[in-house]
Amino acid sequence: MTALTILLVLVLLLVVFGLLFRLQILTSIFSGTFTRDIGMSNSVNAILMLVFLVFGGAWFAYSFVENFNKMNPPIASIHGHQMERMFWTTMAVIGVAFAITQTLLFVYSYKYQHKEGRRAYFFAHNNKIEVIWTVIPAIVMAALIFAGWKAWTRITGPAPKNSVVVEVMGKQFNWLVRYPGRDMKLGVINYRMIDAVNEWGFDLSDKSALDDFTTNEIHVPKGVPVLIKIRSRDVLHAVYMPHFRVQMYAVPGMPTRFWFTPTISTDEMRAKLGNPKFNYELACNQVCGGSHFAMKATVIVDEPDDYQNWYAAQQSFSAKNPEVMAALKQKAKTLVNPVVAQPEVEAAPMPLAASN
Repeated sequence: MTALTILLVLVLLLVVFGLLFRLQILTSIFSGTFTRDIGMSNSVNAILMLVFLVFGGAWFAYSFVENFNKMNPPIASIHGHQMERMFWTTMAVIGVAFAITQTLLFVYSYKYQHKEGRRAYFFAHNNKIEVIWTVIPAIVMAALIFAGWKAWTRITGPAPKNSVVVEVMGKQFNWLVRYPGRDMKLGVINYRMIDAVNEWGFDLSDKSALDDFTTNEIHVPKGVPVLIKIRSRDVLHAVYMPHFRVQMYAVPGMPTRFWFTPTISTDEMRAKLGNPKFNYELACNQVCGGSHFAMKATVIVDEPDDYQNWYAAQQSFSAKNPEVMAALKQKAKTLVNPVVAQPEVEAAPMPLAASN
């Protein structure tokens, strides 16, 4: 308690001395005897502005070149090349504007540093300048937005009829994956039937669900369109596959979708990178909880024949769990007006930002 009292007294003394010093300055100003000595500090700060501009710019350039490959993994999808061009076009426009404005900011800070006897020129308004810095950015931004809108509507619109359908569902903290069976239709799921075994909530009142199967990893064929149907079972997640330039939110209560065509198989990418252990990855890039880091799934791009062999070897969930399926079927009969999430009702929300 004594130490706290002493500390408070010292703070109050500092405040009093500060006020007395301030009062002395104000008295000098009103009496006309106050002069402010700029000294060398102003010139030093102006020079440091230029130093920061040069060395900061050089460090940024070095860091960008050094980490470029880490930021830009090889593209393994058809639409990825268009997304890449659009991304770097946007970055070039923003980069040029940033370089010009920051250079002017630091150069002007040096050039127009305080000097005795020099006064700044002031003008209240200039219509010509206002038009230039309003119309030009508006035209550039409109062009970028239009290009992005065209690309976005294409990759979130109806997928080709021959697309392979895969549904993924994010939950804390892993990804669930299911495929349609021989009928090529995903069955209806019912959230009221979810338990430790039936994590999807298969509803056996829908015959299309009988041949659906689940896997721990995602297999897709090379050169064939793939439609990813996306759900979330709890909080906001995001499907992020950087090599395919795929990112889409997994939103609770609102199914989303994204389709792409892989162009490089897993074996081909391993050979290209010289890394026999490489695998494509599905990761969640939205912080969704304490174990967010664990939300990863392996994506394997097979040659078409290998994919067909893998697909034919899969066993349906109902076949692998006959006793559980029987219990669930009995449970389904006892439900009154179950609330069903239809996979056909889907939406495609815009992402928060472009991803690379």
